[in-house]
Amino acid sequence: MEKYGLVLEGGGVRGAYTAGALAWLSDNNITFDYNVGISTGALYLCCYLVKNKKAAYNMAVNYANSPECVGLRAFKREGHYVAYKYIVDEFLIHKEHLDISPIIDQKMPMEIGCYDLSKGETVYFGPEKMDKELVLLRGACSLPIASAVVEYNGMRLLDGGITKMIPIERALEQGCTKCLVITTKPADYVRKPASPIIKAMMKNAYKDCPQIVKDYGIRHLNYYKQVNIIKNLVGKGDALYILPSENIKVSRFKGDSEKTKKLYDLGYNDMEARKEEIFAFMKGKSC
Repeated sequence: MEKYGLVLEGGGVRGAYTAGALAWLSDNNITFDYNVGISTGALYLCCYLVKNKKAAYNMAVNYANSPECVGLRAFKREGHYVAYKYIVDEFLIHKEHLDISPIIDQKMPMEIGCYDLSKGETVYFGPEKMDKELVLLRGACSLPIASAVVEYNGMRLLDGGITKMIPIERALEQGCTKCLVITTKPADYVRKPASPIIKAMMKNAYKDCPQIVKDYGIRHLNYYKQVNIIKNLVGKGDALYILPSENIKVSRFKGDSEKTKKLYDLGYNDMEARKEEIFAFMKGKSC
């Protein structure tokens, strides 16, 4: 039997595209045998699994653009460029009441990736490791330099996209034979090598983990490795690759509600435009 996997890239504010694409999957009652997400892909994956489209929409379109989350106000609040704790506690828990209890209680077939500073590698966590306070999820989204390291069960965690921007390798390791992959960059996107300044900042910030600097230095190579794996799978009919059909320009950290709404709608509409292809691809999935 085939094993169908859902694979989600991160992308910060660009994750609005993923949120829209997942809303289409929810509206069409499409589920998977295994699900894996990185960074904001992990967040929107959790919203999708617990069927909370409202939280995903508001996070993607409204909250991600809040001046409370990024920049000077964030730095005053948390000492970093992005206030991830505020985002999780104030927006997701307090305002949206995001409850991932079903993921934990039902042991849903999912994983999220985090970079473990003590190990110097990206590791994956299933429902048995998740917490209702969303601390682990915050660790999965916390970008290096831009945010605080998240302490969780004796681990020091950051965004798993340091090495695994598109977790296609993990899906294959978990036995997936068919993968629907959703990414947040258009086809002409070029990932550049990390700048010497960023690498110097990381070397200073994470003195006890020299591996993270090495990993960040080859991040662009890992990205293209993952993209090539996906393209090879597509060529064999074993993957569908969903990516933005238009280049709506937002940065990783900042956008505005008009543009993020366009990204969200684009994600939904791109899925709708390819619905026959998606239905045909998913036809072998058992109920």
